[in-house]
Amino acid sequence: MALANKIIIITAPSGAGKTSITRHLMKTFPQLAFSVSAATRAARGAEKDGVDYHFMSEEKFNEKIQNNEFVEWEMVYQGKYYGTLRSELEKIWAENKIPVLDIDVKGAIHIKRQYPDSALTIFIDPPSVEELRNRLESRGTENAVAIDARVNKATYEISFKNHFDKTIVNDQLQRACAEAETIVKEFISL
Repeated sequence: MALANKIIIITAPSGAGKTSITRHLMKTFPQLAFSVSAATRAARGAEKDGVDYHFMSEEKFNEKIQNNEFVEWEMVYQGKYYGTLRSELEKIWAENKIPVLDIDVKGAIHIKRQYPDSALTIFIDPPSVEELRNRLESRGTENAVAIDARVNKATYEISFKNHFDKTIVNDQLQRACAEAETIVKEFISL
């Protein structure tokens, strides 16, 4: 299978460590390219448009839905849409690289259904729901109500972990990164 036909999807509940693991994989494998998702939320901290997300208005996002420009999209939280643009995957494949998607659980399942033979899905599992709450609180980016919503959603998302090709428990980031590296190396060499 050519590199250009493959997709790697990293998914997890918010706060489980998928972004840290994804960044590690991007540094380790030059044949990977990060697929920048579209989002209707505002940038956080040092996030940059076109690098971390394609930030857009809800109106623009809905226009792209109507034009069938997304491979997957989801209203992840009330009024907060996220999605993977078809053009983003095509651009990466044109560079003969493998797109790496750091997306939510429903989106990951949706893409796996569309690309059952060429997508590798990896679920990053937090060591516990309590630890997940601690991680979200330590970020200091959201209030208690938002954290409760994320923890409730995480509990639901964890119930889907058996739908994915591989599960990595992120109880220690260095070990979880090494495990992800082994899984991706094997997938790339197929």
